[in-house]
Amino acid sequence: MSIETRYAIHWREAETFDTEALRENFLVPGLLVPGALNVTYTHYDRLMLAGAVPLGEPLAFTEAHARLVGSEHHLARRELGLVNIGGPGRITADGTTFDLGFQDALYLGSGTADVTFASVDPANPAKFYINTAPAHARHPARHITKEAAKAVPLGSQETANKRTIFQYLHPDVLPTCQLVMGLTRLESGSVWNTMPAHTHDRRMEAYLYFELPENAFTVHLMGRPEATRHLVVRNEEAIVSPPWSIHCGAGTTSYAFIWSMAGDNQAFTDMDMIAMQDLR
Repeated sequence: MSIETRYAIHWREAETFDTEALRENFLVPGLLVPGALNVTYTHYDRLMLAGAVPLGEPLAFTEAHARLVGSEHHLARRELGLVNIGGPGRITADGTTFDLGFQDALYLGSGTADVTFASVDPANPAKFYINTAPAHARHPARHITKEAAKAVPLGSQETANKRTIFQYLHPDVLPTCQLVMGLTRLESGSVWNTMPAHTHDRRMEAYLYFELPENAFTVHLMGRPEATRHLVVRNEEAIVSPPWSIHCGAGTTSYAFIWSMAGDNQAFTDMDMIAMQDLR
């Protein structure tokens, strides 16, 4: 188990960073490690990123995760969203069991005390990508299948960004306090995500890129539109995107990624669009 904290960075400081400093502050590798529950706690809207890959024994939030947020247990004042990108998995939350298949999601409301993560078959383990965020009220737990998510097709083959957005934790699907979460899958031959680019100063965002072959990667663009930077991101690595930063990228092949947001609102379309000619 690992627990890491990422502190908020001003764009003036970020624009002085070399490659290693950019990676140290904005790239989150090593979340999905077999047999481990690894956590990165960020100071961007207090969003936490975690990965759980249970093998023979279930994994669980511990006293260390409660201390991380200064509460009696980790979800005492936080809500949780997760997506399974591995084999069949099983979540037990305060005695209720949820069986999750590939690309199924789960929402747990504030106040959930005991949470365990298990794989149905340790030889084909579940891979739970997890986010938690502060919550002011409790909403009911819900298992969201891929079919129950809101599917939004976007883009075209001509612009190499034909994709489908699956909105899981979204006001059109279920109520949450602030956490918004979904999955985007690019079609074969498409490589660009979130282009044209945008920012949303009211919310931060995080990405987890996955389904990238070993010899492939994405070039993730970040920074202010007039002063962009880039990060090379490989399979099952995450990105923390500050509210002042664009967040988009292109891969050497098609791929998928999970996006999540926390902040002042849950308006998915509340974006400040960037004209293509304004990117530098």
